[in-house]
Amino acid sequence: MEQAASEPSTNRSHPIDRFVTIAMLAYGLINIVITGLSYLDLPSVMNETMKVLGIEGEFTNFAQGKTWGTIAAVLLAVGWSVTAALSIRRLRRGRITWWIPITGAIVTMIVVSICIAVPMMNDPAFIAHLEQMTTP
Repeated sequence: MEQAASEPSTNRSHPIDRFVTIAMLAYGLINIVITGLSYLDLPSVMNETMKVLGIEGEFTNFAQGKTWGTIAAVLLAVGWSVTAALSIRRLRRGRITWWIPITGAIVTMIVVSICIAVPMMNDPAFIAHLEQMTTP
């Protein structure tokens, strides 16, 4: 009896939580593969983004775009890996885990968005667009 009381609480089962957590991790994995591959060609992504936003000109900050795109792709993979490891650890302990993939995605996307903003904020066409917006 004493041994059973001191064992981790793996007997608690949360099948819906387990399903939701695994589904979110699977969706996240597909998302980071697709997004990470596109970030490896960040100048093309930036050109499309600028067209969608109605910014005249083309993205020309290629050197920073490639560097920061690669960094962003790696950070996506690292963020997902850490999120998956923490989720699996909590699932094995029988704890509620659904919130870990959501939190991991939010934190990862904040960091990745900062990486993507660096080359965009240093692009002449984007800066000209910002100046045009602030000039009355």
